[in-house]
Amino acid sequence: MISFHSIPRLVVFVLISAILALYGIQVVAENTYTADKAKSHIGERATVCGMVASAHFAARSKGQPTFINLDKPYPNQIFTVLIWGSDRAKFGNPARDYLRKSICVSGAIQEFRGTAEIVVRSPAQITSR
Repeated sequence: MISFHSIPRLVVFVLISAILALYGIQVVAENTYTADKAKSHIGERATVCGMVASAHFAARSKGQPTFINLDKPYPNQIFTVLIWGSDRAKFGNPARDYLRKSICVSGAIQEFRGTAEIVVRSPAQITSR
């Protein structure tokens, strides 16, 4: 039975968990893969690490995506970090700031046109190594 005094803590815990889940931030430990191994883990929530080989802000494309490609540059990319234009302001200038840096990105691994990707909504999903 939940006591009256524990309700505020429980409410705070639930609210924080919901906010973190909304932004795709993982609270529990998850698997970590290299960019070339990510394609074998489509559908998993994981962390993917690699060197940013190319980055591009497609300002005139639908949704104004920013593409950050790990280990191999476009058009031979093997893994892409996707930031939609609606979230881009949270990241500053990601195409410039992450270029040639070693990063890890956490979230759900998806496949788009044969390439593994993670869509990020929060800068907390990307860490430098």
